[in-house]
Amino acid sequence: MAADPLHGKKVVIVGGTSGIGFAVAEAALERGAKVVVASSQQAGVDAALGRLGKGAEGSTLNVTDEGDVAGFFERLGAFDHLVFTAGDWAGMGGGSSLAELDLSAAKAAFGVRFWGALAVVKHGYGKIAEGGSITLTDGMLAHRPRKGAPVSTAMLGAIESLTQALAVDLAPVRVNAVCPGLGMTERSSGMPEALLQRFTARLPLPRGGDPAEIAEAYLYLMRGGYTTGQVLLVDGGGSIV
Repeated sequence: MAADPLHGKKVVIVGGTSGIGFAVAEAALERGAKVVVASSQQAGVDAALGRLGKGAEGSTLNVTDEGDVAGFFERLGAFDHLVFTAGDWAGMGGGSSLAELDLSAAKAAFGVRFWGALAVVKHGYGKIAEGGSITLTDGMLAHRPRKGAPVSTAMLGAIESLTQALAVDLAPVRVNAVCPGLGMTERSSGMPEALLQRFTARLPLPRGGDPAEIAEAYLYLMRGGYTTGQVLLVDGGGSIV
């Protein structure tokens, strides 16, 4: 049997100490990759490395500090695949009217997921080996806007536009994105059953997605040598109903 295309590759996962990012790290390790996880908190990095075991390294990284991002990649050196799953959930819930919108907070909502991702790509893409890739992360609000969340919707849509633009700008480095639906991560696993039912009852697959299932999309985009500029929806079919 041929070796997995990820075997022996170096995968950097910014946001890889919890949630979907951690699931990607686990899956990549299982396929024989070497993994570097980065997150803003040292305690989170230490805990993730304790769970991931051999083949994993980690570092703290503040994606809102461009100097810190530049230094991280300078120390890291060459690698094969870059995955960005970091997310700041502040302000993502929406619910306020446009008249009540705090524009300062609205600007801050772009800080990690959009500007942080762009800083990571800016300083990381030049270290990516031939045949490598970048995979960003957005969310289903980009496709299913919800009342009270115009800023979050716009920010997630901007990530999808950025993905397509970078795929052209950075070619032949491949750039794609994953758009997850409701993933049963640490943040959502404690959701009341009634609320979970409300979010999932109409889906063709009426449940939340396991992080390991969502991670498979990232693995495909790392392996898929003829795929770039694409957004892969992993949403239980929510986008079609």
